[in-house]
This record gives sequence, structure tokens and C-alpha cells, in this order.
Amino acid sequence: MSDLTSKAIADLRSGFRSGDFSAREVATAYNAAVAAGRALNAFTVETPEIALAAADAADAARTSDDLKPLSGIPLGIKDLFATEGVDTTAGSNILKGFKPPYESTVSGKLKAAGAGMLGKLNMDEFAMGSSNETSAFGPVISPWKRRDGGNAALTPGGSSGGSASAVAAGLAAGATGTDTGGSIRQPAAFAGICGIKPTYGRCSRWGIVSFASSLDQAGPMAKTVRDCAILLEVMAGFDKKDSTSLDLPVPQWESGLSSDLKGQRVGIPREYRIEGVPVEIDALWDKGVEWLRDAGAEPVEISLPHTVHALPTYYIIAPAEASSNLARYDGIRYGLRELGDGGLDGLYASTRAAGFGAEVKRRVMIGTYVLSAGFYDAYFTKAQKVRTLIKRDFTQAFDRCDFILTPTAPSAAFALGDKSSDPIAMYLNDVFAVPASLAGLPAMSVPGGLDAHRLPLGLHLIGRELDEQGVLNAALAIEERAGFTHRAEKWW
Repeated sequence: MSDLTSKAIADLRSGFRSGDFSAREVATAYNAAVAAGRALNAFTVETPEIALAAADAADAARTSDDLKPLSGIPLGIKDLFATEGVDTTAGSNILKGFKPPYESTVSGKLKAAGAGMLGKLNMDEFAMGSSNETSAFGPVISPWKRRDGGNAALTPGGSSGGSASAVAAGLAAGATGTDTGGSIRQPAAFAGICGIKPTYGRCSRWGIVSFASSLDQAGPMAKTVRDCAILLEVMAGFDKKDSTSLDLPVPQWESGLSSDLKGQRVGIPREYRIEGVPVEIDALWDKGVEWLRDAGAEPVEISLPHTVHALPTYYIIAPAEASSNLARYDGIRYGLRELGDGGLDGLYASTRAAGFGAEVKRRVMIGTYVLSAGFYDAYFTKAQKVRTLIKRDFTQAFDRCDFILTPTAPSAAFALGDKSSDPIAMYLNDVFAVPASLAGLPAMSVPGGLDAHRLPLGLHLIGRELDEQGVLNAALAIEERAGFTHRAEKWW
């Protein structure tokens, strides 16, 4: 990692503006890092010329005093975001070679703010996965290695595994991610970086390939809390093209950052103490409580009684919505087309059989089943009712506290292949993250420490609806006290 690629976005911004280095120098350093880091398989497409063009525009803007918020900042874009003229595949064979004639709202906002795109980031197919092993482009590899004498390739988490690996390895200054049930927060924890899922509706979903429409939400992933605030300010905002977009002004989250939590209460949910979680994760959670107490917050025990039902509820609702969303991939309008026997039905069957991977097929079948006649009320309707109860739990808990602290994930990064044959074990990776997604609440992972094998562990903060500032401030308090400066040692 060069000196430039090791800098946070805030430092790149200030150094570029003060003339310490040019935007082209930054883009060139990152383009070289992306090329040198191909062994991680973090990118599906590299776009060095786009990054350089944005850098040249930034350098010209500096001389004319016409700088934009992200001038000189090169980013990676998750391959779920439509990028005009650049392959957008959602990690799936069924969309290989698809070049959208339009730009997603979020990536368009980043582009308009002056950011350069280094390329598209690898991901679990259609964002369905927790380890980035379901991608049609092969798994992303974490830049971290266990200190156990072995050489196992580790997962960077999923589905935003390419984003997490790229930021952690210094291949991108920051990245976009999407979070349906933890897909920003869990990979951020595994990779030792920060990632925030804002309140549902803060960022437009227009131009993002859909997984589960009532859950999907875009958010930033970066080295620091401040960097996440910088990116989120640009990414957020009302979009008339998205019916779920919130018509609210975007707060100035960066200028509002403060680690002084005096007078605030941090909720500690008793239901998140679950069997089988490593002792070191509970120990880090306790340490996080003390860090927040040191920042002025008062810990209070709270109860989220329906947490135990969150994971099965999610794995009914999300596949149900996915089965509906993925019906559009029919081999007729765009993407892969496989002619089969039996006319139109044969075309559909052959195209989807060849284009979708095993995990996508599994979730589509689950979703179709729970939406079918005779099972809709038994499964989907009941899951929606439980979702309402989970949301109510949070509403009641916030009568007693201002934000909530939990672990981000029930383990550190595991080896690729360890859980791929056991879907239930894989789904359990999201046990701490899913409740906030079902409730549509802002939530963030911030690195807190290392486990016995010197792998990152994350702490997870959940806030009231629309209180991204409170989440960011609490995360900043932890970041300052944890002093997490560890970075993956280069092996790739």
C-alpha cells in the first residue's frame, strides 16, 4: 500500500486541496494498486481510464477554484449499481456483458460530486450470500490472514465482499455497498473497516439491481467513521424515481460529528447474548460498553424479545421478494438467453437454469413456496406480522436509550469453503445484523479489536429511525478509544 493509498478520504481531500499532491497522482496510485491486487478478485471490471479522467477534471477544477465535494477521490462501485456503459452484472452469469444505458442515482451522485470510479466490485450473486462465494466471477479473498501458521484463504464477508476487501487492501479509498440483511456491516467487520446502513429510504434504490425491495439500502464503506459520513452526505437524498425514497433534507453529518456522548444512554440488549459466540466477541462487546461509558454515555439493559425470530422472518420475507424481483430475468429483454425445448416456457427454464447460481435458485424456490397458494398466510403473512413486532421492540427500547450496542457478527472471518455446504450455518452470520434491517433502522459497524488469530472484530451500533448522526457519533467515540490502526499485511 503506497502512502497515498493508505490515506483516509478526509486526508486525501485536504492534501489534494492544499496542493500536496495532484488528483492524477492519487488516481495513478490507486490504479496501480488495483492491478497489483488482482489476486484478491475484488474487482469484476477495472476502469482506470474513468478514474484518470475524473482526476484530470479535479486538477483542472482546483486551478479554477471550482472544486466539488469529492474531487480527487477514487472509489470502487459495487457491481449491483448500474453504471452507464460499464458492465453491471450483480455477480451473475445471467447479466454478464450487460452495459446499462443509464446510471444509478447513487453512483450518479458520487460521479457528479467529482469522485472517480476505479471499477466495479465483486459481490455475491444478486447480493445473496454472506461470504462472497456465490459470485459467478469466483470468490473474493480477504487481504487478512490468520496468525495460526496456516495459509487458508479467508472470506471478506458478503455480499459486499469486494467492497470490503478493496478498501481494506488499499485498492480503493472508499466504496459503495448495499445492505439487505447485513451486507455492508458484516463484511466491514470481517475486513476491519467501517460501514453504515442508513435508514431505509435515505439513499435511492433507483438503478440498483433489486434483491428484496423492502430491505435493500445503499451505504458507504470506508476506512474511518468520518469517511463514511463524507460519502453518505453525497449518496443520500430524495429521488422522485424511487417511490420509497424519503423526501427529507440531507443532514451535514460530517460537520455534526462529535464523540461527546454526555447525557446519552446506550442500550445493551440481553437477547444478543447467545450461545456459541466466542468469548472474545462478548469481551469486546463489554469493552465497547466501557468505551461508550468513558465518552459519557450511560449503559442500560434493554430487551428486544422478538430478536429470536428475526433470522427466520428475514429468510421468509427476503426470498419472497427476491422470487418476485428475479422473475424479470427471462432471456427475452436483456442478459443471457438460452433456447430450450418447449417454446416460451422452455426458454425461461433454460435461461434461468444456466444463468442463476445454486444460492439464487435456492432462495427463489423458498420465496415461490412461501408465496404460493395455501402457504402465503402460513408463512409470508405471519413473517410480516413478526416484522412489525420486531420494529415495535425497537420503538419501545428507544424509550429507554438513545442508541444500541451489539457485536456485528458472531465470529471473525472464516475460511472460504468452511460453511458453503451448510446454508443454515451461513445464514447465521447475519444473526446480529438482520433485526435492524427488518426495522429499517440506521446501523453501523466499526472495528474494535482483533481476535486470537489477529483477525478484525467489529462493534455494531443501531440508532433511531433517521438518527444517522447519533450512530456516527457513537461509532466515532468507539473509534477514538479502540485506536484500531491495524491493517492487513500485504501478501497478494
